[in-house]
Amino acid sequence: QVQLVESGGGLVQAGGSLRLSCAVSGSIFRLDAMGWHRQAPGKQRELVAVFISGGSTNYADSVKGRFTVSRDNAKNTVYLQMNSLKPEDTGVYYCALDTFGRRLWGQGTQVTVSS
Repeated sequence: QVQLVESGGGLVQAGGSLRLSCAVSGSIFRLDAMGWHRQAPGKQRELVAVFISGGSTNYADSVKGRFTVSRDNAKNTVYLQMNSLKPEDTGVYYCALDTFGRRLWGQGTQVTVSS
């Protein structure tokens, strides 16, 4: 059974940085996409950054130039480096993996950016 476990969230002042990690356990026979989504209070969950099968990367316009998604295949881990954080980046950040038409989610990690 595939499991995704996020870590690295916390409280940071505006302008600061955080790095989120998502460790994947279990066997994955096909990886269609993997990345990060977030959900702010009272808002819908939205895409932040994602690797697409074939090697491309997509970012939300609101995080371009500030966030970087990367992966370490040897450790089965995906990272989200977040720089120049803003209060509007506050929310629960979820790791997600797409395989065979299914989306698997981690439990989420809270990121709070104070002004």
